[in-house]
Amino acid sequence: MDRRTFVRQAAATAATAALLSSIKAAFPGGVFAQGSGPEVKGTKLGYIALTDAAPLIIAKEKGFYAKHGMPDMEILKQASWGSTRDNMALGTKANGIDGGHILRPKVHLYSTGKVMQNNQPLPMYTMLNLNEDGQAISISNEFKELAIKADSSPLKAAFEKKKASGKEVKVAMTFPGGTHDLWIRYWLAAGGIDPDKDVSTIVVPPPQMVANMKVGNMDAFCVGEPWNEQLVNQDIGYSAITTGELWFKHPEKILGMRADWVDANPKATLAILMAVMEAQQWCEKMENKDEMAAIIGRRQWFNVPVPDIIGRIKGDINYGLGRKVQGSNLRMKFWGEKGESSYPWKSLDMWFVTENIRWGKFEPDFDIKGLVNKTNRSDLWVEAAKGLGLKDYPAGESRGAEKFFDGKVFDPADPMAYLKTLAIKRAMV
Repeated sequence: MDRRTFVRQAAATAATAALLSSIKAAFPGGVFAQGSGPEVKGTKLGYIALTDAAPLIIAKEKGFYAKHGMPDMEILKQASWGSTRDNMALGTKANGIDGGHILRPKVHLYSTGKVMQNNQPLPMYTMLNLNEDGQAISISNEFKELAIKADSSPLKAAFEKKKASGKEVKVAMTFPGGTHDLWIRYWLAAGGIDPDKDVSTIVVPPPQMVANMKVGNMDAFCVGEPWNEQLVNQDIGYSAITTGELWFKHPEKILGMRADWVDANPKATLAILMAVMEAQQWCEKMENKDEMAAIIGRRQWFNVPVPDIIGRIKGDINYGLGRKVQGSNLRMKFWGEKGESSYPWKSLDMWFVTENIRWGKFEPDFDIKGLVNKTNRSDLWVEAAKGLGLKDYPAGESRGAEKFFDGKVFDPADPMAYLKTLAIKRAMV
């Protein structure tokens, strides 16, 4: 190398070093990290001690959040669906949460302010469906001799007799307008029992269901697992029907998030989605069920014995009263074959809004499609699926017409036609 070439290369090296030094000063976190990675390293998500929260917990335990650049995620137990709502309204900026495991209709009820303090709307997004099926309706042993199953109608006379003796008939669910509320209302109404007139509908947090039935505070309840299984294991009551029998492959919990957080952190949002979707795939595999039950049953998560969890996630359902089913397809579904259990179909949101019109939460002329389009982010689910390298996955808005155990059919193209077929309802349709 001659002297002139050496001087020229030395000058170029010095200039490059100076440029890198100025870039480092301007972008102390690293220009490439800031340009392509998540905007933040984590946020706080809430969950209730229910088996369908498993993907959020597994994503933490198995390192999926960290894998996608979100190592500081906090998954925080909530005392009730009411406290989940209140903490969601606060957001992490006020020591609350920015999203989490919630009942699917809560996105609609929060976003419209229907269940919020002072009716103040809290814009929310439905990010993905955490699971299908896996809930149940259970009955107190007081009605053991009736051996209630799918048909609730024998309870009508039994409830009337109890009320005539001066006692109150109480039916519990977990949040007004939520999934458990809608399941037990649908089931009772299908048997000719008006959930607003023939019984008293009360709100009880999921982990308190079994204890309340034990002391006689309720006659029936609808909740997710592991609480129906625990009820049977303690011989306090029995399961009449699993919700998968009421509507097979019905949507249940979701990952719901504050719209302002998602809009401000699009890359972090996709990272969370990809982590939870990977966890859903892990939870779906039968060979992982035992480990999953052991993890979520730990003291820091559910503090529930594994035997109360394991049976129903494998499809082994002990209804009580000697009725058992092994290897049932009624087990909780987290992913499906192609992610169809995770994909947030807009048509399914249409049913939840319609059913809440049925019971008076929304007006009969409410713009169902407008709310669903505003809150459902299936577009981000597809983007996350592509980020995971998936080639074959669901898309579109509709899963088609849905059929229920009593023969009723919901066509998302004509929700009002469905409402007109229902005999017991509050909506004047």
